[in-house]
Amino acid sequence: MKPAALPMVFAALMLAACTGSLFKTKAVPPTMYMLSASQNFPRPNTSSLVTAPELAVLKPRVRAGLDTDRIAALYPDRRVDYFADARWSGPLDEVLQDLAVQEFRSNSALRNVSADASIFPSTHWLEIEVTDFQAEYSAAGGAPTVHVRLQARIGNSGDRHILAHFGPDIRELATDNRMSAIVDAYSRAANKAFAEIAEGALQALGAK
Repeated sequence: MKPAALPMVFAALMLAACTGSLFKTKAVPPTMYMLSASQNFPRPNTSSLVTAPELAVLKPRVRAGLDTDRIAALYPDRRVDYFADARWSGPLDEVLQDLAVQEFRSNSALRNVSADASIFPSTHWLEIEVTDFQAEYSAAGGAPTVHVRLQARIGNSGDRHILAHFGPDIRELATDNRMSAIVDAYSRAANKAFAEIAEGALQALGAK
């Protein structure tokens, strides 16, 4: 090898070594959390249903700042932040749509419950808007309170007539300021909110 080529070879080796180190990371992947429908809530009385309706749960509309897979926290100065190294199992609109479908499927009075992407037509639709879905810290510190507030309405698919509106506003205090306890509070609050929507929706369907 010619002496003039040695500096070029050395420089190439050094560049390769530096470049390799740039792409190495010791970051821990975030922990993923799922929400599942609880079976602990009493099912509403649906004996008045004259037919077995089919329900399409539309993808929820999520307030700006919450439309992400990150888990939100709200501080006393109204500052929104996100818990480090923690994520929902998907974007929040998809997570809550799936949770709503689970809640309604647990009731046998409905013939079919599907997401809005289903190819099968449904007799009714459920629309949800997510106003609050965050862990709220107080000025006193300590564990946060999870706040879940939803606006929902159910209607006929044929004429788009709205049968009823629902607005569950649920707060659940986390038992500790640890991620597992905070997610448990999220789960309790979300399940109570969707159980309230399901009960009201089924009553509306039975009264038509």
